[in-house]
Amino acid sequence: MMPSHYRQQAIAIIDPNVLSGLGLQQILADMMPEIEVSALLSFDELKACDDAQFVHYFVASRIYFEHTHFFRNNASRSIVLVNGDLQIQGVPTLNVCQSQKQLIKAIMGLHHMGHATGQQQTAVKRPSLQKLTSHTPLLTPREQEVSIMLAKGLINKEIADRLNISMTTVITHRKNIKEKLHARSLVDIIVYVVTKGLVDVGEL
Repeated sequence: MMPSHYRQQAIAIIDPNVLSGLGLQQILADMMPEIEVSALLSFDELKACDDAQFVHYFVASRIYFEHTHFFRNNASRSIVLVNGDLQIQGVPTLNVCQSQKQLIKAIMGLHHMGHATGQQQTAVKRPSLQKLTSHTPLLTPREQEVSIMLAKGLINKEIADRLNISMTTVITHRKNIKEKLHARSLVDIIVYVVTKGLVDVGEL
């Protein structure tokens, strides 16, 4: 077995709902390709892993309440997955019953949730979600404009009309943006514009 200090830091999703866990795993993997995202079905599976590798836990509410002591002791790393608008005092939550775009916005919003106020678990400095997503190449000013509009859900014709350029030019900009960001989907473009401060999460 590889020593723990050689392991890549990871995010753990602990959710007995396989489809929900896999869906969130894909979104997080797209947002943070350099971080390993592990989808676990139970708390026992989590305890069988090396805890030191995990930057954050995304934990289903039922598992959170069954093992509150553990997650309270790891408050700076724990985010509870809820169905709907359930709020848990003093704990960040993520509503998994929403569209992919809304989930991305919610995850980006977690950057501002003040995780640093939680207890320090180890002497190892853990990167925040924002730091994990901030390493992307810069775009030209026009490409940034197009990226913002794409993140807001505008289609090619709407972008062409707003910028007074041709559809062909918009398509060329989209191609260049995807190549520069190594973007596989709209998720990567949304992450770019938010982490670079080009648009506020609330505007998407």
